[in-house]
Amino acid sequence: MKRDAGFTLIETMIALGLLLVVATGILPLGLIAMNSTENQGHLLARTVEYAQDKLEQLMTLSYGDQTSDTRVFPAADVGGSGLTIGGSADPDAPVALYVDYLDPSGTLLPSDGTEEPDGWYYKRVWSVTQAKALLKQITVTVTVRTAAAAGTGGIIPRATVTVLKTSPF
Repeated sequence: MKRDAGFTLIETMIALGLLLVVATGILPLGLIAMNSTENQGHLLARTVEYAQDKLEQLMTLSYGDQTSDTRVFPAADVGGSGLTIGGSADPDAPVALYVDYLDPSGTLLPSDGTEEPDGWYYKRVWSVTQAKALLKQITVTVTVRTAAAAGTGGIIPRATVTVLKTSPF
């Protein structure tokens, strides 16, 4: 009586065919994971970093500054809003003197704030509110242009940071 010593070629081909079907079925999960990592990992980290950078720039201004232009770097002494009460922390409703734009590498793009410059990738908006007497609240929100522009689908990365600045008086 002869015993089977191993797998036949047909059995091996069937097993490989089943493996191919399973691998093809889970491939979209790998693509979704890769996109989520790019979108919520890399890009979200960059939006947080750029929000902190803008917040630090605004925090260096004096409490009563109403003229410094922080839409340029280094900040100009005139032409901007400084820490004047106003602005918007909503990227969908930017206010002219309270918005700037960055390219994909984080370089500040020239803009008057009334129109979005070509090639922008990150939008930074900020608001200054009077929280209490002698206390201003500064809020900065950064977002990526679109998830599609970021090469991903789903949620557009957005980061918001807030700080309180007191008057020295």
